[in-house]
Amino acid sequence: MSNATTESRRAEGVADCPPNLSRAPAIITRPVRVRAVDPRQPSSRGIGLAVTRHLLRTTTLPILATTRNPDPSAAKSSLIDSLGRDGIDDAARLHVLPLDVTDEASIQAASERAAELFPPKTHHLHLGLAMPGILHPEKSPKQVDYAGALETLKVNTLGPLMLLKWFGEFLPRKGTDMSEVAATTASSASAHHATFLLMSARVGSTTDNRLGGWYSYRASKAGVISLARTFDNHLRVRSGDKAMAMAYHPGTVKTEFSREFWGNVKEEKLFSAEFAAEKLVGVVGGRDVQSDRGRCWDWKGEEVKP
Repeated sequence: MSNATTESRRAEGVADCPPNLSRAPAIITRPVRVRAVDPRQPSSRGIGLAVTRHLLRTTTLPILATTRNPDPSAAKSSLIDSLGRDGIDDAARLHVLPLDVTDEASIQAASERAAELFPPKTHHLHLGLAMPGILHPEKSPKQVDYAGALETLKVNTLGPLMLLKWFGEFLPRKGTDMSEVAATTASSASAHHATFLLMSARVGSTTDNRLGGWYSYRASKAGVISLARTFDNHLRVRSGDKAMAMAYHPGTVKTEFSREFWGNVKEEKLFSAEFAAEKLVGVVGGRDVQSDRGRCWDWKGEEVKP
């Protein structure tokens, strides 16, 4: 662990994408009757970028992504160019909006624009991924910087909470017809229900906390696990078995966020962003709405205890 108290590690960094996008979530839409909607997060860097690429390559989903880049069109062009798929019109189904998870007004504005693009009366959210993250790696309480800890909680915990606030209403209700999405994803356990995923980490598990350290990051990710359970309890009443929430641990992924710690991880446990994206989508697709909801799952499909 680093002994720096002022340096932070931001999630989702990759060299071939526009800078200043680490807090940008994404909304992904898929057809359900007319269409369905999915919020997902950072679509322009690291795991978020890889998941966006994965879905563009393997599905026909319309995608609404968000970015902190003041020029969303540049972020969109960079993402489309990175696919290298000449002759395939991915740009027609990819929408990019500005959003900063530390600015509630920008989240509200993005949700309002999403409602214009995908009216809730004819659309619903089918897959949501909230993935913001920064890290101040403190070894001891003396290294905790108040401003840094507050920023960590704003990005890692309050950011996902605000995404739930403004995009949770896009999720299907008890009476929503899920037959069309079920027909198009028949091999997936999640075909009959929507999922809102919040990115957590194994260090957010109090049960698994045997080493200590990383005070603000641990607290923020423990909060995410609690948010997933709390929001899922809300969905049980609002949506029944049509929607669930879950938290997720992707493992250690080789992005700028984790660069400082690559040397401490066995090569076979240091995942590429592309591998992490494939695993994430697979784990989400394998969850059962009755038995798996409201819990935290890792990249192997195993539960991370709170």
